[in-house]
Amino acid sequence: MDFDLTEEQKALQQTVRDFAAAEVAPGAKERDEQARFPHELIPKLARLGLFGMMVPQVYEGAGLDGVSAAVIIEEIARADAAVALIVASHNSLCAGHICNFGTETQKRKYLVSLARGEKLGAWALTEPGSGSDAGSLKTRARPAGDSWVIDGEKLFTTQGSTAGVYVILASTDPSLGSRGISAFIVERETPGLIVVRVENKLGVRASDTAQLRLESVRVPQENLLGELNHAFKDALSILHGGRIGVGAIAVGIARAALEEATRYAKERKQFGKAIAEFEAIQWMIADMATEIDAARLLVRRAAYLRDQGRPFKRAASEAKLFASEVAVKATNRAIQIHGGYGYVKDHPVERYFRDAKFCEIGEGTSEMQRLVIARELLR
Repeated sequence: MDFDLTEEQKALQQTVRDFAAAEVAPGAKERDEQARFPHELIPKLARLGLFGMMVPQVYEGAGLDGVSAAVIIEEIARADAAVALIVASHNSLCAGHICNFGTETQKRKYLVSLARGEKLGAWALTEPGSGSDAGSLKTRARPAGDSWVIDGEKLFTTQGSTAGVYVILASTDPSLGSRGISAFIVERETPGLIVVRVENKLGVRASDTAQLRLESVRVPQENLLGELNHAFKDALSILHGGRIGVGAIAVGIARAALEEATRYAKERKQFGKAIAEFEAIQWMIADMATEIDAARLLVRRAAYLRDQGRPFKRAASEAKLFASEVAVKATNRAIQIHGGYGYVKDHPVERYFRDAKFCEIGEGTSEMQRLVIARELLR
C-alpha cells in the first residue's frame, strides 16, 4: 500500500477541507444546541457530489474509491461530525445497499436521485428489541398479491424523518430466523410509514435519528431488494463497509480535538508561561497525535483492502474499534487540557467529546467489533 494520497485525492481533500471550513464549521455549534438538521447544507453537499461518492458515474455518482470517500468523511467530521454522519450513512447504508444488491431497474429509479442529493437515504435495521442481535428483528413482510405488506417498528434510523428513500429490513420467513430476512425499498410517501419521534441525543445532535412505525405499508413486488430471505447476509456486508465510514468520522473528531487542544495549549498561560511548555501537556498531545495517526492508517487500510476486492471484514472492525476509542480518549484529553473551559459550551471540545461517543456505539458497538475480530482470528 502506498501511504501517500494521489494528486487527485489530495486535490479532493483540499476542496472538501475548504468547503467544510467555510460552510460546515460556522454553524456547527448552533445546530448542535438546537438539534437542528442542516437542510441548508444538503444542496451544497450535493453540488460537490458527496451524496453519490461511490455510486458509479452511469447512475450520476462520483464513482470514487473507498480511500477517497474516507478522506472526505474525515474532513467533514473535523468540522461537524453530525454532517459527516449524514453523508456517510446516506452513502454506505441506503445508497450502498441499492448499489450493491439492487436490480438495474432499481438502480436507475433510486440511485440517480440519491446520488444527486435530491432525496436522502435511510436504512432501517435496528428495532426496540433487537440491536446487536439484529437477526431477531420482529418487523414482518408478507406477500399480498402483487405487493408486500410490512408491519413493525424501527429504532435509531439515521435520516429517519428526512429521507425520501428507505431500505427496510423485515422477516419474510420467521421460521428461518436470520436466514429468513429480506430487504425492501420504501418511498417516503408510502401510506403507513410513520415517524413516531425524532430522538433527543447526547451527541451528533444535528443528525436526524428517528423511530419509525410501519402499519400495513404496501410496496410492489419489484421493491424487494436483493434475493428473498438473503438480506441479513447482505446487511452484514453493508455494515462492514459502513464501519470504515464511522472510523473516518472518529478520526475527524479526534483530529479536531487535537488541533483545538494544541491551539489552546499555546495560548493559555499559567505560572508565567504557556501550558504547552509543561511536560504533562506535551505528553497528552503526543499521545493524541500518535494514536490519531495510527487510527487513520487503520481506516485507510480497510478502505484500500475493500477497493482491491480483498477481504476487509476484520480490517473494518479493527479500524472502527480503534478509531472510535481513540476519538473518545482524544476528546477527553482535549477537555482536560482546556481545564474548566473545556467543560463549558463556549469551547467546542465538549461537543467533540459528546460526538465521539457515538462512534463506539453506531454501526456495531466496540464489544461487537471485538467479537468480529476474535471470530475472524479463531475460525
